[in-house]
Amino acid sequence: MDFKLDKVHLLQKELYRKFAETEIKPLAKEMDESETYDLELLAKLQRYGFLGIPYAREYGGSGSDTLSYALCMEEVSKVDASTGITISVHTSLCCSCINNFGTEEQKQKYLRPLIDGSKVGCFGLTETNAGSDVQGAQTTAVRDGEDWILNGSKIFTTNSGFADTCVVFALTDRSVPASKGLTAFIVDLKEMPGITVSENIERMGIRAASNCIVAYDNVRVPADRVLGPIGKGFKIAMG
Repeated sequence: MDFKLDKVHLLQKELYRKFAETEIKPLAKEMDESETYDLELLAKLQRYGFLGIPYAREYGGSGSDTLSYALCMEEVSKVDASTGITISVHTSLCCSCINNFGTEEQKQKYLRPLIDGSKVGCFGLTETNAGSDVQGAQTTAVRDGEDWILNGSKIFTTNSGFADTCVVFALTDRSVPASKGLTAFIVDLKEMPGITVSENIERMGIRAASNCIVAYDNVRVPADRVLGPIGKGFKIAMG
């Protein structure tokens, strides 16, 4: 079995390496020390297609494969872990949820601008008392007519300081364990009333990455923003 990269992947690897060395590395130290991600660099990542590598061209992605994406993550993360996690949370968490579980209408409306470079995504699961083990989740979504009213907060929400779109998980049924009562929603952090994003949380590593507390206070979420089946949010998150 031949594990060598083919010519296409070798070329991609070299392009990612050059971008990392010329565009990211000169900024990495200053970004880490200031604990602030350079938004001009973020714009370049969007413009050059770094945020849609493994997704289909029909939705605005690069149409590349998972190996291409992995090569990008390797080369970028060698010089700056903050940039690595910025790309990976957007791509592997936010976008993959919509790509794998969204309706065609949701893909066109929410996934396309995320992977064509128009918007940035984040992922809201972790709470103060609930990390990957969601049994302590307290954020709720209560049905109000055709809409849902979202209340609670999420912590360590990577990219939230500048993200547009968030896939957030809330309890829609408190009578069952959180693993069976979570539902996923697509929200606009910058446009929906009742959402507050904190300043960056101080951390010991990957300090330049935007990482905030996102609070939801009676946020009205239309029914067409429910992602996947109601009550299946745990499966979506763990996927």
